[in-house]
Amino acid sequence: MASIVLAASAIAAPLSVQAADEHNVSLGYSAAGAPLAVHGYDPVSYFTDGKPMRGSDELTVVHDGAAYRFASAEHRDLFKANPARYAPQFGGYCAYGVSVGKKFDGDPMLWTIRDERLYLNLNPEIVAAFNKDVPGNIKKAEGKWQKIEHSAVKDL
Repeated sequence: MASIVLAASAIAAPLSVQAADEHNVSLGYSAAGAPLAVHGYDPVSYFTDGKPMRGSDELTVVHDGAAYRFASAEHRDLFKANPARYAPQFGGYCAYGVSVGKKFDGDPMLWTIRDERLYLNLNPEIVAAFNKDVPGNIKKAEGKWQKIEHSAVKDL
């Protein structure tokens, strides 16, 4: 029995660390048993409604260890069919922050869609810096993300 508990702990620990390190999630757990992604906003709403909408705890999907909430069953189903299409880039961390090798909070109200991908940023000043060269900053962030994706925030 003890070996089963230890084995389960060994499996569960990396899953929670993965969400905490690779995705910008809230502290604690959602009702779905996973940390909350995008501060509870519906990632599909940016694409379908052109704005962030609060998701419902009753319409939640856990993807890569993070709980995503949705404003409608239709949005939930779109996400389930293609999470890579709708989940924010860089695990929901600030896109400009990632371009400089950091994992800053991504504010769901400060967003950009570029080439059918959702990018979040930290604050209005960072948005201005990001917007000076969106393609260049995305390219830099993509290169840095490969190096920092699995790094703990505290180690950057």
